[in-house]
Formats: sequence, structure tokens, C-alpha cells
Amino acid sequence: MEKRQELYAGKAKSVHATDDPDRLILTFRDDTSAFDGERMESLARKGMVNNRFNAFIMEKLQEAGIPTHFDRRLSDTESLVKNLEMIPVECVVRNIAAGGLVKRLGVEEGQALEPPTFELFLKNDALHDPMINESLAETFGWATPEQLAEMKALTFRVNEVLKQLFAEGGLLLVDYKLEFGLFKGEIVLGDEFSPDGCRLWDAETREKLDKDRFRQGLGGVIEAYEEVGRRIGIDFD
Repeated sequence: MEKRQELYAGKAKSVHATDDPDRLILTFRDDTSAFDGERMESLARKGMVNNRFNAFIMEKLQEAGIPTHFDRRLSDTESLVKNLEMIPVECVVRNIAAGGLVKRLGVEEGQALEPPTFELFLKNDALHDPMINESLAETFGWATPEQLAEMKALTFRVNEVLKQLFAEGGLLLVDYKLEFGLFKGEIVLGDEFSPDGCRLWDAETREKLDKDRFRQGLGGVIEAYEEVGRRIGIDFD
């Protein structure tokens, strides 16, 4: 697989074309950001850790019958993925109250959410990823009702698989965001799943083991990511 020109450079990942128009190379960098890019820092090993973490999770989801863009890991920091037509809508499931939900609604952090909540956000850093609904997504052409329904169904299937996986490692899957795209007309999970895009707490102590360590200046960010990975069976050596 020949790596060609860079197509996109986000806050923590880069995307390159290949000699196959249906495949891209996703590169995980050591860059870390928070607050829509207002705070940036480079953390050693982060690209490698997130690449391996994402590959492990995507393979687990594929084994459960959830279609993803992931093909295979190419190196410590690169993965081969399908070239999706991305839908600019983020799907968020919350199992426990934290983050933005606490700020918006004034609920107590750590409150169990039964049933889990489901929210949609427009992927737009300049607008700080505003919360939207199905009506807005349809009206502005971001996604069709059928696509939104499939995205919601897949997001909750992911929840079933990953809540159990993390529970076996003594972890709580607090919340997470997913992005989807179209590959040959099919809705497929895209982007990544790593501690950058979810919240994970120790089930007993409620210690935060995700990107909130960076947002809140708690330190030990990559050490926490690796601890989570080891608990669910990822080898970083």
C-alpha cells in the first residue's frame, strides 16, 4: 500500500491518500488538544497508544458485527482504513453524568443514567460542536432520517459491547462519542475509539483514566491510557 499526499490534518490525527482510492492511512500523532484546540500539547507515546487502543476496540466491534472503517494496523502510529464519506454529526451516549451534561443541566457528576442518554452534535470546531437534533440534521442535509436511525442503533450496540468489555477490566464506560460515514452506501463507524473520545473511570475509586486528566491538569495522561489498555488486554510493549 503506497502512502501518498496528506488530505487532512486534525488536532491529533492526519489522513493520507493511498494508491487505492477506497483506502486511506490514518496517522495518530502525539499531539493532544482540549477545549476545541485552545490548549495543545505533545505527549510522548500518545500516537502509538491510541493507534493500538483504537485497533483493539475496532476489532472487538467488528467481531460483534458492527461495521467499521478499520482494516488493519500498519505500524505503531498508522492504520489502514476505508475511505468514508463522513457524516458531520457526532453521536454521544452517556451512561453516567459527567462533562457537558453536568454543566448544562446542573445534575450531579457520577449519577447513573438509566436509560443511557443519546445526543447529537454538529461536528464543527468553530461553533464548538453545538448540540442539534434529528430535525436540524435532516433540514440542513447533514444526514437523512434513515441514516440517523442506523447511527443511533449502531451507537447503542457499541454501548452493549464496550460496557461489558470495560467492566471486565474493572472500568466504567461513562460516555463516548462516535462518528460515522458512508462506504459504498453503507453506514460505517469511522474516526477512532480511544480515551481521547470517551470517559473511563475506575469502577471502585472513580479515578478518571481518560482525556479529562489532560483537560483538568491531573497529569499522568498516557499512563492512564496504558492502564486502561492493559486492563482490557492490549499490549503496548
